[in-house]
Amino acid sequence: MPDLYPLARRLLFALDAEKAHHVTLAMMRAADATGVLGCLTGSSRASDPVGSAVEVMGLEFPNRVGLAAGLDKTGSAVHAFGEIGFGHVEIGTVTPLPQPGNDKPRLFRLKEHDAIINRMGFNNPGVEGMLVNLSYSRKDFSGVLGINIGKNAVTPAEEAISDYLLCLEGVYGAADYITANLSSPNTKGLRDLQNADTCRELIRRLQEKREEVKPDHGGKHVPIVIKIAPDLSDEAIGALAGVFSETRIDGVITTNTTISREAVAGHALEKEAGGLSGAPLTKASTAVLARLRAELDSAIPIIGSGGVMTAEDAQAKFDAGAALVQVYTGLVYRGPRLVEEIAALRV
Repeated sequence: MPDLYPLARRLLFALDAEKAHHVTLAMMRAADATGVLGCLTGSSRASDPVGSAVEVMGLEFPNRVGLAAGLDKTGSAVHAFGEIGFGHVEIGTVTPLPQPGNDKPRLFRLKEHDAIINRMGFNNPGVEGMLVNLSYSRKDFSGVLGINIGKNAVTPAEEAISDYLLCLEGVYGAADYITANLSSPNTKGLRDLQNADTCRELIRRLQEKREEVKPDHGGKHVPIVIKIAPDLSDEAIGALAGVFSETRIDGVITTNTTISREAVAGHALEKEAGGLSGAPLTKASTAVLARLRAELDSAIPIIGSGGVMTAEDAQAKFDAGAALVQVYTGLVYRGPRLVEEIAALRV
C-alpha cells in the first residue's frame, strides 16, 4: 500500500496543533466505523496482526509496539488504533472526575526538531466518561488495553493517592494493565510522587486495592505499571529501582516528556511551559531506560517510551533492555508506517 500519510500530514500541519489532533481522531473513528480504515491498512489486524506476539507481565501482546498514553486521552479510538497495527493501546491519563485541563493554547509543534511541547493538564472525561467511550470504541480490539491514571488538579498533594485508588477501582474491569502516571510535568506537584518513600506507599496502596477489588472481577489480575520522568538524577533512578524491586511492581515505563529545553535551545517556542517530546528526548529517555535496567530486578519488564521516531530508535530501546516500546510523537511525524516498521523488528 502506498504511504499516504505525508500528504495527510501537510494538511493536518496547516491546522492548529490541538485542532489537528481532534480532527485526526475524528477521521480515524469515522474510517474505522465504515470499514475504510481496515481497507487502508490491508486487512483487519484481528486476523492479520503485524509482527510477532510476545508475553509480558503475564499478558500476550500481538506485537511489541504500542500507543503511548496522551494521544487517546478519552478512550474513544481504541479499535481504530488497533487497526493501524498497534499491539497495545494505552489510553488516558484519566482522573476520577472530568476536567478541562490547562488553558489554551497548550499544544505546540517544533517541526524543525520533530518535537512537540504540551501542557494539556490531564484534560479528560473522568473515569465514568471514559468507560462509556470504551463501550463503543473497544469493539473487537484484540490487542492489550492499558489505562493510564492520575490525580485531579484540584486534589491536594497530600490526598493524591486517594485519586489513584479511585481510578484503579473504577477502571479495573476494563483494563488489561493500569499505569500510574507520576511523571507528567503539567499537573502541579505530580512529580513529587516519584520520591522513593511516597512512591513505595503509592505502589503498596495500589496493590492492596487490587487485592480488594479482585473478587468483584472474578479474580482477574491486572498488572500495575509506573511511568517515570526522564529528568531524574542517577541517584533518584537508583532509589526508585530499589522501590520497584522491593514492591515487585509489574512493570515500568521510561519515560514521560522532559522539562529540559537544552536540545531545542534558541527555538522560538523554547520558553513555552510543558513537556517536550519527540526526537530531542530520544537519547535521554533511552539513557534512563538503560540505567534503570541495570539497577532493576531483571524479572520486572520495562516499556520504552519517549522519542521513538524511527525503527532504529525502537531498536536502541530494545537493546537497552525494553520488552515493549510505545509511540506518540513519532506517529504524529511519521504516521502508521512507523508502527509496521517497529513491529517488523526481530528482537
